[in-house]
Amino acid sequence: MSYQLRLAAAAVLSAFACPTFAETISTVTVTSNPLGKGEDMQVLTPAKVLAGPELRNKISTSLGDTLGGELGVSASGFGAGASRPIIRGLEGPRIKILQNGMGVADVSSLSNDHAVASESATAQQIEILRGPAALLYGSGAIGGLVNVIDGRIPTTLSKQVTGEAELRAGSGNQEKSGSFGLDGSSGALAWHIDGNARQTDNYAIPGKANSGNPNTAVGRLPSSFTREHSLTLGGSYIQQWGYVGAAMQTLNDHYGIPTAEKSFIDMRQNRFDLDSKVRTPWSGFESLSMKLSTTDYQHTEKTEQGKPNTNFKNQSTEARLVLNHHTWQGWQGSWGMQFETVKFSALSAATGRADTVPVTKSNSAAAFVLEQKQIGDVLTSAGLRLENVKRTPEAIASLPARQFHLYSASLGGLWQLTPGYAAGLSYSLAQRAPATEELYSNGPHESTATFDIGNANMQKEKSRNLELSLQKTNGLIRWKINAFYNQVQNYVYGHTDGVKVNEEGNPADDAEFSRRYWSQARANIHGAEAELSFNPTGTGFSARAFADMSRGRLDNAGNLPLQPAIRTGVDLGYREGAWRGSVKVLHAQKQDRLASFENYVTPSYTKVDLDLSYTQVYSGAQLTWFVMAKNLLNQDIRISTSVLRDSVPQPGRHFIAGVRTSF
Repeated sequence: MSYQLRLAAAAVLSAFACPTFAETISTVTVTSNPLGKGEDMQVLTPAKVLAGPELRNKISTSLGDTLGGELGVSASGFGAGASRPIIRGLEGPRIKILQNGMGVADVSSLSNDHAVASESATAQQIEILRGPAALLYGSGAIGGLVNVIDGRIPTTLSKQVTGEAELRAGSGNQEKSGSFGLDGSSGALAWHIDGNARQTDNYAIPGKANSGNPNTAVGRLPSSFTREHSLTLGGSYIQQWGYVGAAMQTLNDHYGIPTAEKSFIDMRQNRFDLDSKVRTPWSGFESLSMKLSTTDYQHTEKTEQGKPNTNFKNQSTEARLVLNHHTWQGWQGSWGMQFETVKFSALSAATGRADTVPVTKSNSAAAFVLEQKQIGDVLTSAGLRLENVKRTPEAIASLPARQFHLYSASLGGLWQLTPGYAAGLSYSLAQRAPATEELYSNGPHESTATFDIGNANMQKEKSRNLELSLQKTNGLIRWKINAFYNQVQNYVYGHTDGVKVNEEGNPADDAEFSRRYWSQARANIHGAEAELSFNPTGTGFSARAFADMSRGRLDNAGNLPLQPAIRTGVDLGYREGAWRGSVKVLHAQKQDRLASFENYVTPSYTKVDLDLSYTQVYSGAQLTWFVMAKNLLNQDIRISTSVLRDSVPQPGRHFIAGVRTSF
């Protein structure tokens, strides 16, 4: 870790000697949209793009915490080390996490205690995408996708070395972190390097970890520490015809699980990516893109004393080919194919037996198309994806192989009412194959203290989604309103029956594991989002007000578990010259719409965050000094989307100070 911090510091110092200066411009192009539309054109596929100072001010120790305040997005909140985005009440295997347009290939969708193997600190842009375009990335995007862009494979040549670096320190968790990124080129060869290191201790909490337990921790949350570092190298050969490039990354993460057992996780991932693009490969076609990624992921769950309990492994190879054509008879679109092979297991560290999830090989192949055409005042969009998924457990497990034929389809229209005003309506069908753990789990999971039992006979999920959007996209005052309704057949969910069992699954009064089953039922999810902004891009004062809500129910079985609370918020900002500042207020209502097996009502809370920065030009480089205050009112915050909401509060009052440079 100290080596990574030295690299970050060196990058900062190198900026002081840089003779030229180039300000970083935030882009709002949604790269995960095959048609390359910007954020202001996402009425059919509502999106949010975080970049530049806005992204830097929201960076946290996990991807979920970084995005948890965005419209329609909450977080799973499993301590500081593991928090995954939840979009419109859908989580886990229904939310696809991408790294530069390819699957992140970790096991974070399996359980809330598993961290996302993607680092926000080195990201140049983070995209949130829902709707028809998201479905083209697989059945794992049935609820939406998050795409982390870090530019590890360069696509353009730079005339000089450019880069950025950041050092920061925090009070509430004794954070010490640094990150850097450098880009350059020589002739037709472009190169990229980035890295980061972060160390945090157990974070401060306003009072007791569990207000109903007199013996619970006070002041700091035990086992909420994190230790993380990563390094990425990439390069490309770039010509007028296009480019071909490759990148390698190593990521290591060590973090605590804030449960009574105080276990922790050691995680490692090595990743290799290839990316190429050919411009005008044939007459009538705009470009041909080909991507390949291979990932070797593993993590070990250990006891407080360091004894290994379970080894999780995930080896993945994914290939994706996309062909964009020029306008034909008014139609513009993309065709593509995607292939993926995954070998996953969760085995006992002591015996190597499949006590949790057996070694299972999954193969998928898909073809997709997305087209759009302007018909009068309506921009029409249509998409189709056909996919085949096969899951085969090893023979020793004596479990059946399963094969699923899936299809997704979408149709929508965007009506430009007048310049700057638009209304959109979209309807989509989506199907998802049950994940490996949902089919074949049958063993203890130490970090969640559950004994998970899958169902190898489960059927594919079938979702029908209707969405209406209204939006004003230019001018001093802008706004958008989204309303949605999803009906899901065979919705997969986990539920406990109140029985305590031991490691063999046998009931015992003093056992540590709660028995949890994977089941299916029909579900209905509906909600709405609204946002009003004043002067969002100009200097001087700016303001934003927003609200979102999502409700989900199972037919004849009550509410869906882990449903988000109704939220409202106001952001006030000021930008003039070298100064930039903002105050953000987020209020969440009490969430008492519990599933039949849930028993903790999360109280309402109000979270206030402040940030202030000053930017100067020093020796030709842009130098930004910043301070931030998180949870300024020191509220005891329990988020309803966390399985540990009764015993794991969110961090209390927390101050951050740092410096970043770009050149």
